[in-house]
Amino acid sequence: MEETRSYYIIERKEWRDYLNIEAPDVDVSLTHEQLDRLVSLNDTLTLKDATEIYEPLTQLITLYLKNYLRLGAERNHFLGIDGHPSPFIIGISGSVAVGKSTTARLLQLILSQLFPDRAVDLITTDGFLYPSAELEARNLMQRKGFPESYDMERLRNFLVDVKDNKKHLKIPKYSHEHYDILPNEFISVENPQILIIEGINVLQITDNGDFFVGDFADLSIYVDAKTEDIEQWFKQRFRMLIDKARENPKDYYHTFAQWHREKQEAYAERVWREINLPNLEEYILPTRSRADFVLHKQADHYVDSIWMKKY
Repeated sequence: MEETRSYYIIERKEWRDYLNIEAPDVDVSLTHEQLDRLVSLNDTLTLKDATEIYEPLTQLITLYLKNYLRLGAERNHFLGIDGHPSPFIIGISGSVAVGKSTTARLLQLILSQLFPDRAVDLITTDGFLYPSAELEARNLMQRKGFPESYDMERLRNFLVDVKDNKKHLKIPKYSHEHYDILPNEFISVENPQILIIEGINVLQITDNGDFFVGDFADLSIYVDAKTEDIEQWFKQRFRMLIDKARENPKDYYHTFAQWHREKQEAYAERVWREINLPNLEEYILPTRSRADFVLHKQADHYVDSIWMKKY
């Protein structure tokens, strides 16, 4: 595959051996209970995964961060500028149902332990989706998750504010239970010094080419797997969401819980074939080559290799 030429492909066994080799001081303490709270609905994560995959990755992120802060301080000194360095932004992308959220939450947890004196915030680009009423008005409900379904101007303005060290920022709150933006509800981003932004569009470029979230990200990660494995994870998650919503009439998935299993499966197949698969093939997967790191998973969510950009 031509794309892999720009990456070092490191097998898991070799990657785990990098832990603590000439690494910064790292003192990470994770428990099963912590991992259980941050794992996505149909994802899997063990303490062994955290130790063998994410701790070496976090050590590298620490090196990136320290070099970023050092460069910023030296540049400001050279120019005679006072002020704090801009927040360090980590972008995490990948397909629907691949496990981006688990990766993002785990990195937030580890980085918060490594840097207790720094605010480590996490947001998702779901909050920048247009509300369902707006999507309906634009005839985009069947394109939800595609590039045109996001308010990219609002996302750009938010990232500019973050890099300008503005405080008390707010972004719209998205609810998976309601499958919509919640009116008049917001997530506060007070004063991030490390910001993790996760979403399927993190590495995408707008159609007119004037905005790329990656321009603001100081390090980027793509969570990857074979398309057929992602399809199975999506369908499994859909079944789990239905079962979870069975007793909650306010949940978006409650309607599907009233259907026969065959109808549920047929609907999941159609959503995958007509929406998620085209989005993956046309807009998400082509962005993988922009990532600094790629975490590649097997069918059981086991990370078997890590790709690290050569240049």
